[in-house]
Amino acid sequence: METITVILERAQQRAKELNLSYEGALLPAEALTFLQEAHGVKLVDVRSKAEWDWVGRIPGAIEIEWQSYPGMQVNPNFLDDLSRQVPKESPVMFICRSGDRSNQAAVAASESGYPDCYNILEGFEGDKDTNGHRGVKGGWKAMSLPWVQS
Repeated sequence: METITVILERAQQRAKELNLSYEGALLPAEALTFLQEAHGVKLVDVRSKAEWDWVGRIPGAIEIEWQSYPGMQVNPNFLDDLSRQVPKESPVMFICRSGDRSNQAAVAASESGYPDCYNILEGFEGDKDTNGHRGVKGGWKAMSLPWVQS
């Protein structure tokens, strides 16, 4: 197993290469190792309640919608909800379906004073395959990382 130091160095290098404004970008397996091996790390799932209910949940993840279904309006209370559930000194990883909303959440959290923000690339379901289906090509779920169906 890789060390947390190696994983975070790689995540920080990706952030530089992708010109991200937050600490780093992790692949799903790296995120799980970071969550399990480092003290105080928080995982925030920013998908909608509908996605948690219909697609699946990550056990132990903090669930705060970035956008709410069905209108997909941005949650105006996101940063307040985050500050109630995640201390600013905690490293925090964000995950969504594919990595886009979680990127936006990581940017917002970083700009609001969270110094140690990470986005989980590929997200929970990854990219669409040739048939237009998610959940089989990349992502947390396709890698058989811990998740449960409602």
